[in-house]
Amino acid sequence: MRFRSTRDPSAAATVSFREAVMRGMAPDGGLYIPETIPRYPDPSRLASSSFAEIAFEAARFFACPDLGEAELLELIADAYDFPVPLVELEPGRHALELFRGPTAAFKDFGARFMARVMGIFVRGESRPLLILTATSGDTGGAVADGFHGVAGIDVVVLYPKGRVSPIQERQIAGLGGNIHAVAIEGSFDDCQTLVKRACSDPAAAERRMVSSANSINVARLVPQTFYYLYAAGRIDPDGTRVLVASVPSGNYGNLTAGLWAQAMGAPIARFVAATNANRAVPDYLESGLWRPRPSIATISNAMDVGNPSNFERMTSLLPYPEMAAAVTGFPVTDEETIATIVEVDRRFGYVLDPHGAVAWTALGRALAAPGSGAAGFACLTAHPAKFREIVESAIGRTLALPPELSAAESRNVSPTCMPPEYGAFLSWLRDEIR
Repeated sequence: MRFRSTRDPSAAATVSFREAVMRGMAPDGGLYIPETIPRYPDPSRLASSSFAEIAFEAARFFACPDLGEAELLELIADAYDFPVPLVELEPGRHALELFRGPTAAFKDFGARFMARVMGIFVRGESRPLLILTATSGDTGGAVADGFHGVAGIDVVVLYPKGRVSPIQERQIAGLGGNIHAVAIEGSFDDCQTLVKRACSDPAAAERRMVSSANSINVARLVPQTFYYLYAAGRIDPDGTRVLVASVPSGNYGNLTAGLWAQAMGAPIARFVAATNANRAVPDYLESGLWRPRPSIATISNAMDVGNPSNFERMTSLLPYPEMAAAVTGFPVTDEETIATIVEVDRRFGYVLDPHGAVAWTALGRALAAPGSGAAGFACLTAHPAKFREIVESAIGRTLALPPELSAAESRNVSPTCMPPEYGAFLSWLRDEIR
């Protein structure tokens, strides 16, 4: 498999999986995408295959021969030692629980795969590796957990000060060691801008290789195709239903991975871009006009992105109007999010986090629309206890912390704080990361 930049449609310059992963971003500032989307060998076997079997079959097209098949099998078994429950709350309407990993967020799927891949690749390098990551909440904790203690790799996580939940901050800034946390006095978009600039700046790579663990890195997106293939095969084993997937969307890596999985053969007819007040993509889907804008703070903070990086990947795969035919955008307000948390708890005794509530609300709208799909699933991307201040207030009772979050509760946080200025960030990198 070869990869090209989103800004090189002629594929004049392609790279291997290893090069794409270790670089993070293409030299021209674009994002790496597969030269061609591989087809899953036999989609009819999805229903009878385990998650690990599906992950291996999907990943080997992207990762081999840079990784050996035996090496890849071992990596997958080690990374995915947790379940992937699919819960049918009402006929034809499912919740895909993607928060059963060690940091209670769907980002564990990408971060654990990436950390193991990079840990293998860095062994053959003469210089240490610096990973730069921007987070609006869950990415930072998953990346910190996945890379903590990995030899030859230092990780810098940038997050918007005051815009992540307390437990998210403990997961990001409470580990120490090779994990360095930076609280930026700005938005997620400011954090993302700093990371993207540093990844393409030779001055940042004077002493180290520099890459990213954001979804701008292709090694984050490849493993996110796994659960779409898995869920679609379970819900629609014979490929006869019209299946809709609702994806809580911020930086759009998750939805991009879903579109890749669909192109690989996952029997998903349509996607829902479930958003909060940050509705640049839903507006584009309606009008065909792309207008990024400053992000708006909401209670579903991981989706507070006004200029999503992966939109560039989406348009490389599906230009308008093809994208408008494949994806529907449904913005959901904070008030509607809270109402859904209350309603789902009352009706089913099932607790959603704010991001899952956005996805569940949007899925209901999609399935109720004339000519819509007969079945669907919502991607639940975080455990509700990660946002217990919001959720407990809505449902009127205390949530028990899962063991993964209890372990983070006692951590002390000691981030570096700085303004969203590239010069200051570059100086800090040179002085502090040796």
